[in-house]
Amino acid sequence: METPGLLVHGEAAPFSTALRSLLNNPQYSDVCFVVGQERQEVFAHRCLLACRCNFFQRLLGPKLGSGMPSPVVLSTVPAEAFLAVLEFLYTNSVRLHRHSVLEVLTAAIEYGLEELRELCLEFVVKVLDVELVCEALQVAVTFGLGQLQERCLAFIEAHSQEALRTRGFLELSAPALLSLLRSDKLRVDEAELVLAARSWARVGAAVLERPVAEVAAPVVRELRLALLAPAELSALEEQNQREPLIPVEQIVEAWKCHALRRGDVARGAPCRRRRGTLPREHHCFLDLPFK
Repeated sequence: METPGLLVHGEAAPFSTALRSLLNNPQYSDVCFVVGQERQEVFAHRCLLACRCNFFQRLLGPKLGSGMPSPVVLSTVPAEAFLAVLEFLYTNSVRLHRHSVLEVLTAAIEYGLEELRELCLEFVVKVLDVELVCEALQVAVTFGLGQLQERCLAFIEAHSQEALRTRGFLELSAPALLSLLRSDKLRVDEAELVLAARSWARVGAAVLERPVAEVAAPVVRELRLALLAPAELSALEEQNQREPLIPVEQIVEAWKCHALRRGDVARGAPCRRRRGTLPREHHCFLDLPFK
């Protein structure tokens, strides 16, 4: 009986370099993608993509026929991110950049590339900073990436004031913002959170062409108005008349907490202090101190 042969390996680096030379190379390519809003042409090799990724196997199946088919339009993925995906498929390695890694991560998830997804997640955690964290939180919430969401929340809790001033904060979805407003560990006072929520709602109202109060409705219940001093609450009430943001009954509940000097009566408006809550005279009457 013939003994099984021995599998031997050549050097991996020259093989990877040779495949890298085919990346976006029209020579020998048999498929062309039109990628991103800029409609950039990207050339590739159908057999390589199909054997490496089930998404492309389905996309580039026999229905396209032989020869060079019509360009495949992928308008939602930026060209830089798509080229990073191809680099990984061709060479099993990828050069990631802070400014585009979330787009690569999104593409990896949509294309079912688990290994690339994990590489992107590891990179995001390493480069996480104030400017990136809200965008990363949005991706985590959108795709249910629990561990990344926890890391982003912890980072924002430690750098709350800086994170609230970023463009990424203003572009958060309502579910992503809710995950922030429910935290006791934010290092920011409630008055600043109210201002940040109003700015967020204004941006959303402009984009969606909807009233500010309608945009804010899913999140404002998490604002802890009873933490504000009476003078602050009066000023908020006046501003709310000019530009509705918070339901009137929520403000009434906060006033009730002040009137009765009991935190437990404001069931719809939490009284629990956050890590960054500035002390106010009436806080000594709250039943739910920060834990």
